[in-house]
Amino acid sequence: MKKILLGALAALTLAAATPAAACDEHGKQGARPAHGGSAKAAAAPAGKNGVRTVELTVTSKGFEPSNVQVKAGHPVRLVVTRKTEKTCATEIILEDLGINQPLPLDTPVTVEFTPSESGTLRYACAMDHISGIVTIR
Repeated sequence: MKKILLGALAALTLAAATPAAACDEHGKQGARPAHGGSAKAAAAPAGKNGVRTVELTVTSKGFEPSNVQVKAGHPVRLVVTRKTEKTCATEIILEDLGINQPLPLDTPVTVEFTPSESGTLRYACAMDHISGIVTIR
């Protein structure tokens, strides 16, 4: 799939900030491990205001779910909560959006955007060892 061009970033909300930590499990040299939780795509239903809210959790398995499906032209809200300290995913990076957002432990972090066309949007930890994708149709 082609990379997507995204509409304007609607909002970033963070309740607290923490510095990024080194990757405990994944900082080893060599090939990147296949992380990101379940391979099954999670469809995000539209809320009352038309925003598709997707709950992402960072666990010892990575981002869960690791594949989220949304529709082009519809606002998307990712709510990311880190539930473990044994991970290098102490930040979420959405390079195509220019987002580098800290993920404090047990604190939901909200990222909102509106994808303008179909394709994929990748999100990852700061070390790029743990990742997931948003599939836009």
